[in-house]
Amino acid sequence: MEFLSYLISGISLGSVYAIIALGYTMVYGIAKMLNFAHGDVIMVGGYISLLSMSSLGLPWPLAVILAMLVCTVLGVVIEGLAYKPLRSAPSLAVLITAIGVSYFLQNAALLLWGASPKAYTPIIAGSVKLFEGQLSISYVSMLTVFMCIVIMIALTLFTGKTRMGKAMRACSEDKAAAQLMGINVNRTISMTFAIGSALAAIAGVLLCSSYTSLMPTTGSMPGIKAFTAAVFGGIGSIPGALLGGVLLGIIESLAKAYISTQLANSIVFAVLIITLLVRPAGLLGKYVPEKV
Repeated sequence: MEFLSYLISGISLGSVYAIIALGYTMVYGIAKMLNFAHGDVIMVGGYISLLSMSSLGLPWPLAVILAMLVCTVLGVVIEGLAYKPLRSAPSLAVLITAIGVSYFLQNAALLLWGASPKAYTPIIAGSVKLFEGQLSISYVSMLTVFMCIVIMIALTLFTGKTRMGKAMRACSEDKAAAQLMGINVNRTISMTFAIGSALAAIAGVLLCSSYTSLMPTTGSMPGIKAFTAAVFGGIGSIPGALLGGVLLGIIESLAKAYISTQLANSIVFAVLIITLLVRPAGLLGKYVPEKV
């Protein structure tokens, strides 16, 4: 039963990573940018939902919606002010800007809400007992897995069936050709950042509900691990983000339980390195030769 408990915990944690990784993979797949400030948008979503529930007294569904709205606006503003002027800039300039935006958000949160950790009340309390009480599954874990599956299906349908989704796929293939076909590339990229930031807000609420603590650096390590999950599964692939996130969560959970809590993060990144040595495009990624 202990193994099953660790496995369920890993799937729940991996589902959070997968939701965050979906934001990474959409932005990279369409804008070809690595938005390392994405993890800090998670933190902002956590703070907005916490303040909405504790100070405004909103029920958790409304608090989550408010957090999604704030993070959506924040994502669009970040894209417009920090990334849009760098569309034609070298990738190194975009990377440095992303790191700068990340530190800006962390320090802004530090000034607004302080450095001390804040207790976060889970949005759903309680658990389900199975096998005569030997196995316990929290409602938060069940909700996390459910939301991950729903979001993945919704994104797959959105990118495959809707007009905006097809525009995103066209921009992913060739921005110049998409623009010649009448697609508004700037609006499409802004919509991508908006969707990714809204997903980050959901991930922030689920993450804080699982670990019941929130501080300005809360989103840093989950953001890095989610990026690792996106690369592990094949960055640019929505199913790859799901697979990479879940596998990474299971590996981390089992490593903490059976090997070492201190070495768990090292093991996670070591698995990524080994995978990229064997399959550089990731598990579900496709190798695309560069045209010269």
